[in-house]
Amino acid sequence: MDKGVRGFRDLICRQLSHQLKGEIFDWTETGPASRDFKYRDQSRDSSKSAPRNISEGFGRYLPLEFATFLKYARASLMETQNHVIDGRDSRYIADPLYSRLFNLAGAALRATTNLMLSKQRQAAREAADRRARRRRT
Repeated sequence: MDKGVRGFRDLICRQLSHQLKGEIFDWTETGPASRDFKYRDQSRDSSKSAPRNISEGFGRYLPLEFATFLKYARASLMETQNHVIDGRDSRYIADPLYSRLFNLAGAALRATTNLMLSKQRQAAREAADRRARRRRT
């Protein structure tokens, strides 16, 4: 991880996911989406899941475990994107806000994917180093 990262709140993927969560909550607070309780709750749940999983993964310290939680966060971000699409299809959301939320979820997804791949590579390097050390002893 970058030396500038001291806590999970410093992670760009978590910042973007947290911002998305706030905007999903703001959008579902009023209007037609607020009255479709199942849709509203599912949209909110998926948007809450991504920053929660990123934060939990960060606390695991081990790169492979962190990567697993980033994988869960990716799935939640994709689910949130799908809820945004469903909201447009149901005419709960106007095109400008639809584009904003879909693109914000996409940015969070890209940042999360990049960190996940980095943690997977780090875990693979560490495993290879351990195997090499065992062969030398």
